Amino acid sequence: MIKSIDHLKNGQKVYFASDFHLGMPNPAESLEREKKIVRWLNSIENDAKAVFILGDIFDFWFEYKHAIPKGFIRIQGKFAELTDKGITVVFFTGNHDMWMFDYFTKELNIAVYRKAQEIIISGKKFLTGHGDGLGPHDKLYKLIKKIFESKICQWLFAWIHPNAGIAIGHYASKRSRLAKDQKEKFMGEKEWLFNFCKQIESNSHHDYYIFGHRHLPMDMDVSENSRYINLGEWVHHCAYAVFDGEKLELKYFET
Repeated sequence: MIKSIDHLKNGQKVYFASDFHLGMPNPAESLEREKKIVRWLNSIENDAKAVFILGDIFDFWFEYKHAIPKGFIRIQGKFAELTDKGITVVFFTGNHDMWMFDYFTKELNIAVYRKAQEIIISGKKFLTGHGDGLGPHDKLYKLIKKIFESKICQWLFAWIHPNAGIAIGHYASKRSRLAKDQKEKFMGEKEWLFNFCKQIESNSHHDYYIFGHRHLPMDMDVSENSRYINLGEWVHHCAYAVFDGEKLELKYFET
């Protein structure tokens, strides 16, 4: 379990990205986005100590006992290359890929988390995760998520033939706000993830809060010495965060 990363040295950095939504909206556009993500990973591998991917890597994912969704081989190969080089890669499941089990851990040596985690990096305290289901809002979604995360739901879905099960998953994912190209708008004081961070900060200090899920890049002060970063998504924004041991920056990849 990753709970801390030692002092960064020799120019090492820690990277964060989220919401690639590979598979959406169609194979051609997904492939171009996958290639772009691999180019980004190529660009950071020389100084990366660790890479945190904060959920919704795929627009749909379900691991059967002997099968996984077809495609996405380029990014899987790149992740394997990174971990083979000794770079720590960490996944957080999102609401689109919550049915990720042990494939990435066994095959690619990638730690997988299902809930937000506190992690110490070079003495700075981070709270990071996908961001769905946090705070007091959206009780209906929380109920649905609880059902989908249940062992019996996963067991029942596993009995559906992969051809049918994956087709059902892709059909359901096309109803998401991103698939419908609904542009996210800044909600000001109603930004619920930001308010969640303020609530946590009032009880326990964190230097940085980093989440995805909102699909809108944000960099906001939680307090005088605490910041909230939302990583947006890679369909429109291609945003990521980088920490060099002293400062955290929100950046954009355009190559």
